[in-house]
Amino acid sequence: MKPSLVIEDSLIDRIARPFQIFASHKLAGAALLLAATGIAIAWANSPWAGFYDRWLHTEATLSIGRFGLSKSINHWINDGLMGVFFFVVGLEIKRELLAGELANPRAAALPIIAAIGGMVVPALIYFSFNSSGAPAVGWGIPMATDIAFALGILAVFPVSISLKVFLTALAIVDDIGAIVVVAVFYTDTIALESLLVGGLLLGVSIGANAIGVRNPIIYFLIGLAVWVAFYKSGVHATLAAVLMAFTIPARTAINGQQLHDKTRELLQQLKDTGLPAGRRLLTNRQHHIVHSIEQLTEDATAPLQELEHALMPLVTFIILPLFALANAGVSLEFDTLRLLAQPVSLGIILGLLIGKPLGIWLFAWAGVALRIAELPKGVNLFHVASVGCLAGVGFTMALFIATLAFEDAALIETAKTAVLAGSLLSALAGSLILLLIASSGPEDDT
Repeated sequence: MKPSLVIEDSLIDRIARPFQIFASHKLAGAALLLAATGIAIAWANSPWAGFYDRWLHTEATLSIGRFGLSKSINHWINDGLMGVFFFVVGLEIKRELLAGELANPRAAALPIIAAIGGMVVPALIYFSFNSSGAPAVGWGIPMATDIAFALGILAVFPVSISLKVFLTALAIVDDIGAIVVVAVFYTDTIALESLLVGGLLLGVSIGANAIGVRNPIIYFLIGLAVWVAFYKSGVHATLAAVLMAFTIPARTAINGQQLHDKTRELLQQLKDTGLPAGRRLLTNRQHHIVHSIEQLTEDATAPLQELEHALMPLVTFIILPLFALANAGVSLEFDTLRLLAQPVSLGIILGLLIGKPLGIWLFAWAGVALRIAELPKGVNLFHVASVGCLAGVGFTMALFIATLAFEDAALIETAKTAVLAGSLLSALAGSLILLLIASSGPEDDT
């Protein structure tokens, strides 16, 4: 019997292991987001609430030579760091369109139809309460779904893989809708010169993809310039991040057979040269072979997948928690119940709690009845209702749209409070239905 491969852990490996175990858990991102939300609410209602407000409004300047951008910490998080989030969303959308659940029109029909219903009905419910004046522009707030929280809640329950895939695809389509809404309806004035520069830079990135450029640094530099151009144009930089993501190469440099053959050749060369002994420094020849293996794995992976894999931890464990920390800090005073009874709050809460599941269920039912779409294996309309409730957990995206929709601080505060309430109620409703599903019998497609 050959001895098993044993890799001796260093001290730092042993220290980092608990954090690695936590980070690898499927609920880690949702847990951290929930913790950041709790901290923000506690901070905003503590004796240090003034410091919280001052921290958000502290000016920070990024300058290179004569060029500089000076914005508050809150703006840098919402417009800058969230640009990275939407870039990753764009990568996910492109991957899903090319090789995921949205690549097959027949399989994609149900989540697309359901997502449309989950956007239209909440917007109509909101508009029925707020049809005029400044609050009317907030109709996009209850359209949003927080995919991290929704999937995190779903992961707790023993549901079928088909249902998880359905929710993922629905949330991706929901993200596309939210991005379009932000770009079209929440853009004020447009500076055409800056927008033209941004479009030309996007063309440069498309050209780089066409001629085979794969270095992520090149795309980072172009993307940074595109973000600045769109920001200066007045079009929200969210759109720049998504469009830039669509220019990232999605093909590998070599095929599977080439990977197999070249890997065997390099491993044989390493064996012939002499395997590295222990952890000693490699010889020049060994280093060259190992570096070639590393390069080979890069060539066998599409830059789109590499970037998504590299940026996902940054988004999950830093950017989204920071966003929640900066935006979920609502003051829960004695008049909170009065705030929740206002038309803006009612439109958001009922849009998320009732509009989302109702729209998703009705449109899904209609799609199946008209034979435009079909339910996935092991999924029925009762399951769709549970997913519809979870889609009402708007949170991150809803808070983001609220900050764009309103300029009045009181309206923003009211909207944020309503988003938190509506998302919490939707999470509870979805969990209750999932508990009923779980108690009715085990799923056969796990």
